[in-house]
Amino acid sequence: MREDETLNCLIGDIYDAALDPALWPDVLASIGEFVGGQAGGILSKDMVSKFSTPHYHFGVDEHHVRTYAETHSRFDPISTLPSFDVGQILSIPELVRFDEFRHERFYEEWMRPQGFADAANSVLEKSASGCSFITVIRSEERGTVDDEMRRQMALVVPHVRRAVAIGKAIDFKQAASATFADLLDGLSAGLFLVGADGRIVHANSAGHGMLGAGDCLRSISDRLVACDREVNKTLRETFAAAGNGDAGAGIKGIALPLAAQDGLQYIAHVLPLTSGARRRAGAAYSAVAALFVRRATLETSSPPEVIGKTFKLTPTELRVLLAIVDVGGVPEVATALGVADSTVKTHLGRLYEKTGAGRQADLVKLVAGYASPLLA
Repeated sequence: MREDETLNCLIGDIYDAALDPALWPDVLASIGEFVGGQAGGILSKDMVSKFSTPHYHFGVDEHHVRTYAETHSRFDPISTLPSFDVGQILSIPELVRFDEFRHERFYEEWMRPQGFADAANSVLEKSASGCSFITVIRSEERGTVDDEMRRQMALVVPHVRRAVAIGKAIDFKQAASATFADLLDGLSAGLFLVGADGRIVHANSAGHGMLGAGDCLRSISDRLVACDREVNKTLRETFAAAGNGDAGAGIKGIALPLAAQDGLQYIAHVLPLTSGARRRAGAAYSAVAALFVRRATLETSSPPEVIGKTFKLTPTELRVLLAIVDVGGVPEVATALGVADSTVKTHLGRLYEKTGAGRQADLVKLVAGYASPLLA
């Protein structure tokens, strides 16, 4: 099968997982096969506790999933991932110095025993308190992340981002005991089921509220119309393309911005309903696509990100700084990171030089001063 045909099938599976999260492990395995990875998952990182939670995964046994969640995720180099742009594809050497990483605790205790060498990572969403991300891990046999893997990840990640965003708009606890149709009116996000010509065949309560306000979306001759002319043109093209199935979705247009007259910002995501497991939901309404519209959340820079940019810290220096705050003195940090005391002292000296701090207590005060009230 040609790459474009494989990609179209994979995109369809990704969108199916937006409605049925039980499909994610198999979908992630297919993503791994497409990009040349042997393991991975979708996870969320809490910047307060420093722990990561694996939500869906493949290629990692349950023992290592458990030890990652309970212990090793605190030392995972993805702690610096929120400092980068959403959707950017990053390998481990871009997050930390790779020669040092291969002597640290996370690699020695978690990656090397499983035969893992590197990982391609990308932030799906981020906020002041953390981020969600996808990671695809590469084996020692396949080697480190290369340009081809980056290219293929870039084809897939926009769709994963859209599927995750749509999934967040649906309450899966209700979905377990209700049909897709039963869920619509219970969604806090506005939802519109539309035909290829933009005709509204169903809108939930939140959607009717948006149409009634007429701030960013309107109904004209029973067709969904965006108040912004350029956004409206994109919507019409997207709905028409959705009639051709997942192949018409393309890799762009992951999110459409909608601005209300009162200044509030909204984000719209289109889910094709003419392919895969979504076909049944669309057929029930003679709809080709579902449009989810939700308030845009403020992607506030996390305190570590702000500190790193302010003092021009390298990813490794930022890790040491955060470890000083979380763990304690040089010996404790060295043990936690799996490096020599001298290595920590070297980075500590650079931290003093860049921040103007004279002792470790000053570094703790510095980090505390950047704490956001949103994290309280």
